[in-house]
Amino acid sequence: MAKPADKVTIKKYANRRLYDTESSSYITLDRLAAMIREGRDFEVVDAKSGEDITHQVLTQIIVDEESRGATMLPVNFLRQLIGLYGGQMQGAVPPYLEAAMEAFDKNQKAMAGAFGPNMFADLAKRNMAMFEEAAQAMTGKKAKSSAASDDGSAEELAKLKEELAALQAKVDKLGK
Repeated sequence: MAKPADKVTIKKYANRRLYDTESSSYITLDRLAAMIREGRDFEVVDAKSGEDITHQVLTQIIVDEESRGATMLPVNFLRQLIGLYGGQMQGAVPPYLEAAMEAFDKNQKAMAGAFGPNMFADLAKRNMAMFEEAAQAMTGKKAKSSAASDDGSAEELAKLKEELAALQAKVDKLGK
């Protein structure tokens, strides 16, 4: 999908309505959130004064998302953040948070590229394969060390194989 290089200007009127100058229509905060997810760049300006109020509107989007139950900000994090307002470190926090989010985004993209869309299913399959190898190694050692317990080892192996098959079926179901 091609993304326009220009920044879209959104005007906020006194009645709290948001006007998208690109589409010449009124939009909602939900539409602004969708634009962010689409990678669109925009600025929000007060229609009367021309003041850039993008920060306040983005903060309002976060407040709305959090109030709907889509909580991403842990209470302890919020307390720490509030505690930093007015302190000596207040100026250092924004660049630190930006750098942390950029690193998170970079790592997330690297993980997606490394594992693909079924990252957890692939990881579970690898873990199951390692478990199966370990189980075979353990049962093989037991069989060699104790000939008298061959029947018990065979029963254990059969049970482990059944459990492994059930787990594998669950993993396959998750991957679909």
